[in-house]
Amino acid sequence: MVCLADRTSDALMAHLDILRETVRVTRRDRPFGILAWVVLPDHMHAVWQLPAEDPDYAQRWGRIKARFSRDARRTGLVPPVPRAGFRPRKGELRIWQQGFWEHHCRNEADVASHIRYCWSNPVKHGLVRKPTDWVASSIHRDIRLGNVDAQWSG
Repeated sequence: MVCLADRTSDALMAHLDILRETVRVTRRDRPFGILAWVVLPDHMHAVWQLPAEDPDYAQRWGRIKARFSRDARRTGLVPPVPRAGFRPRKGELRIWQQGFWEHHCRNEADVASHIRYCWSNPVKHGLVRKPTDWVASSIHRDIRLGNVDAQWSG
């Protein structure tokens, strides 16, 4: 999970096109598979498959956060006023909370559980009634590919 510094912001959804491009560019430079992803207004969850020869998760998130910050600011996103003691890392421009939450999946059941968590997160936050109602979710890709159980697809 990666969160904006201002948890009341809708910047991720407002700049979804910029976020998608930053992910595309990062994947070109540092490839990784996307097993699931959901973007909410103020945070996002992702399940990635990293290459064995380059498992640097933090480097990829850092690049995504820095590119998004730079490009979103160019379109008018104004970082929130920092709270006392908040010191952004280079390139984060006070838009992001520092760090991220990381979990290494132990087996296929763990992977499946985290994918379901991503898909259900907009429901958990009361943004929609069912996972397929949320536009910024990989569930739509997986429905097209036939990778979604009936309980999640409608």
